[in-house]
Amino acid sequence: MEKQLKITLQKSYIGRPETQRLTLKSLGLHKMNRTVIVRDHPAIRGMIRKVIHLVNVEEID
Repeated sequence: MEKQLKITLQKSYIGRPETQRLTLKSLGLHKMNRTVIVRDHPAIRGMIRKVIHLVNVEEID
């Protein structure tokens, strides 16, 4: 079974650059304190790295 990531939007994206807003939207994070579970993939890791200051990430099995 492959690993999954639990991503929670902790800080608001108001005032952030458009690229960061689009990254959050593509991750499925539209509102504060919402959580999504996605499979661990290099592309997802790159997206998280771009907005790491706004989200909280946990690895789950």
